[in-house]
Amino acid sequence: MKGDISRHIASAEPRVMVVDGSKVVRRLIEQVLSKELPEATVVSCGSGEEARAALDEGMVDFVTMALRLPDGDGLELARHIREQVTQTYVPIVVISGDVDQRLRDRSLGDAVTDYFDKSLGFKALADFILGYVRPEDQAEGEVLYIEDSRVVALATRRMMEKHGLSVLHDISVEDALARLETAKVQGRIGADVVLTDVTLKGELTGGDLLRKLRGEFGYNKGQLPVLVMTGDDNPDKQAELIRAGANDLVEKPVEERLLMTKLLFQLRVSRHLRERAAAVAE
Repeated sequence: MKGDISRHIASAEPRVMVVDGSKVVRRLIEQVLSKELPEATVVSCGSGEEARAALDEGMVDFVTMALRLPDGDGLELARHIREQVTQTYVPIVVISGDVDQRLRDRSLGDAVTDYFDKSLGFKALADFILGYVRPEDQAEGEVLYIEDSRVVALATRRMMEKHGLSVLHDISVEDALARLETAKVQGRIGADVVLTDVTLKGELTGGDLLRKLRGEFGYNKGQLPVLVMTGDDNPDKQAELIRAGANDLVEKPVEERLLMTKLLFQLRVSRHLRERAAAVAE
């Protein structure tokens, strides 16, 4: 999750490398990408050795990989990619069904830019990849933003509003909870996504907010996604935030493209889950 993508610029025709030992999985990803991102070239690799050979032939703009490969560990391949000068900043995303446990253990490693839970489906994966190689200039959605530093809040709020997001800003967890409680009484959730710092004015922390949203309010990760901004790179403390219910973490200092990619992805997934739930209800 710490991979630096700020200097990576996607090409006009992005090359997406898919590394997975399952031919079926690779084919499914290829099919959904051909539909959702037809201009992309998919470099399909069934092993780490094939991926290394393909990388020697040319740069790619995005890499998805399984954690377990026929000839080794996907994280070893990620580290190899990071060691290649031309591939230093390419986004590397792990696709797995046990990502959540890895997140709790904070064992994905520094070489990995991000992760994707396979249970969300391949359509959501296409949206996820699109967010990296074709970032949206404009988006819709309401962000509940909790930050007590006026300077940081102003800069981050401008980032979000520049991309078309509406921002509701509170300086404490107590204020944010009061806002959400009012919305709940009115039959609303109160926001599409929450972005919060960890340490804030008042007695409650960002971790307390997570526990209350997932517990007392009963909002799951799909109903109300929460991104937590943290300057603490201690794996145990980061793991605690994930266990408390954070969808993802954004490390400080905040890099605009990474923040917006993560925010917009959570908004798309949440919208997709709500639409699916509504269809089932009908």
